[in-house]
Amino acid sequence: MTDLDDAYANMPYIPGGADYPARWAEAAAAYRDEAMMVQVGYGPGVRRQIDLFLPMGGQKGLIIFVHGGYWMKFSPQDFSHLARGAVEAGWVVAMPGYDLAPEMRIEQITGLIAMAVAELARRFSGPIRLVGHSAGGHLVARMLAPGMLPDEVASRIEKVVPISPVSDLAPLLRTSMNATLRLDAAEAGRESPVHQPVPGVPVHVWVGAEERPVFLEQARGLAEAWACPLTVEPGRHHFDVIEGLEAESPLLAAVIA
Repeated sequence: MTDLDDAYANMPYIPGGADYPARWAEAAAAYRDEAMMVQVGYGPGVRRQIDLFLPMGGQKGLIIFVHGGYWMKFSPQDFSHLARGAVEAGWVVAMPGYDLAPEMRIEQITGLIAMAVAELARRFSGPIRLVGHSAGGHLVARMLAPGMLPDEVASRIEKVVPISPVSDLAPLLRTSMNATLRLDAAEAGRESPVHQPVPGVPVHVWVGAEERPVFLEQARGLAEAWACPLTVEPGRHHFDVIEGLEAESPLLAAVIA
């Protein structure tokens, strides 16, 4: 293991870290049993499906949540429970799936998320807010790159909240995970949100105070590059920082306020 492999390893440094994926899956399945959920596709393949969670009554707008997993793991079905807070506040929540590395390169995954956002914009009217965690934080930040989305879609994005995002991909070139990601220097540069122009859309970067130093650096780097707010939430690590999306909390307020 290289020093950077260790730096980007979350699970060994979180108490009970290995238990979190099973806990997420269980909570997600329980929420799907009680929620109003439908599924729509945005392209061929079993992973190009979007889970939609619908509120009772009126709809304030659309929140799109993109999951993490270093572009290599997980699916929306592992995180369904994170829709609860926004749905109860009257928002439609969409969770797009996407093909994973090594079958897809990161820039291709970015393209898939752009396709999913455009499809959702076609299906729903009103404002759109984007939130993503870790690799998902990277992906929602990439949606703000010039020309990434059609103008009529980009103009409807009201706010973006990258949670613990990977905003500079260059360090990943020197990790063992790059055998799967297959990044080269050129793609890492193109896919790094820190190198994008400052967006005209409000962005609020969020990260846990107990996260690994590299994730604190990645979050600060994006906030500084884009001159946008950064919240370092006390007592939160990389795996539980997303729990605020489940109910009324400062994180949920940052997304829906």
